Amino acid sequence: MSGPLAGVRVIDLTINVLGPYATQVLGDMGADVIKIETPAGDHNRHNGPSRNDGMSALFMSNNRNKRSFVLNLKDAGDLKTLMQLVETADVFIHSMRATAAQRLGVSYADIAARNPRIIYGYGCGYSQSARKANLPAYDDVVQGESGLVGLVEAVTGDARFVPTIVVDKLAGTVLASAVGMALFHRERTGLGQELTVPMLETTVSFLMSEHLWEGVHKQPQPVLGYPRLFNSRPLATADGHIALLAISDLQWQAVFKALGRDDLRCDERFVTMKQRASNFPELYRILGLMTSPKSTEHWRQVFDEADIPNGPINSLADVYHDPYLRESGFWVDYEHPTEGACVTPAIVPHFNGSPGTLRRPPPRLGEHNTEILAELADKRVPAIER
Repeated sequence: MSGPLAGVRVIDLTINVLGPYATQVLGDMGADVIKIETPAGDHNRHNGPSRNDGMSALFMSNNRNKRSFVLNLKDAGDLKTLMQLVETADVFIHSMRATAAQRLGVSYADIAARNPRIIYGYGCGYSQSARKANLPAYDDVVQGESGLVGLVEAVTGDARFVPTIVVDKLAGTVLASAVGMALFHRERTGLGQELTVPMLETTVSFLMSEHLWEGVHKQPQPVLGYPRLFNSRPLATADGHIALLAISDLQWQAVFKALGRDDLRCDERFVTMKQRASNFPELYRILGLMTSPKSTEHWRQVFDEADIPNGPINSLADVYHDPYLRESGFWVDYEHPTEGACVTPAIVPHFNGSPGTLRRPPPRLGEHNTEILAELADKRVPAIER
């Protein structure tokens, strides 16, 4: 088996997107992910187009490299089976509120009592040390609370959600990363631990990396927000738009030269980063006037020759059919045993010594019950040495 997490077993009690996205990352990296599902299955099995009931597009996009094991954890016998699995596992991940996990008998204390070396992680709405610890939260809610919707409104004048499940996927990525760090810590110390990834705090930290601005210096009334991001926009061309981004003074000098505007290279409004920051609206107005008469492809060639980062403004369909992404192997065609011809994104992180692999297609509900029960019965459990 390949992958940096080969030999690691993950018990996955997650649904929707945050948790499944995190555990799919772990599965892609070689972990044996056992997805515990209720008899009804993950809600997202029914969210989106499908060829067969329970195998929707959204479910399939977030649940490859996993085995599905149906258990009713309100049943004492099934809970006992789960605990037998816990004893074989390295990681336990859920997406419930802490109070719900306690009621179900799968709190950190419950799980660690059966396996003290377990890495127990979960994504939650809010910090578990604050008063909102047990409140429910979903992606849209946290987009609003975090200031993300406010950023969109500040630029467009319209309070809209970002049209991607950005909070869940961000928190899921951080959760997968945190699990990897905890496993490394366990290798050094032998100690398991509990870890949490709150959606709100994770998203605010992500946004404030650039938008804290004057708040960094604890001004009494700080101006928050990175000015360039409130003014930068795709530049109109004769047949669409182009994305262009220069950062350094030298790059901006190259932009002005490529556009044939040597006069701007010594314009005091645009010479230095600080001066440009005060004049972004005018800068982008001028750029738009210059790019609009000619085609996107014309400007792409011009900017490529000048080694200036640029690209087209693609639709989702453009991305799906993009020749470069096909050339790089990003889109992977595969044959699902029941769903037929399918497409999935490739595993993006590349390890030249232990690459991740697409080993298992998204599982049917309960597909692996017999297999996993047999492993428990004869103790054929591929787990790392303890």
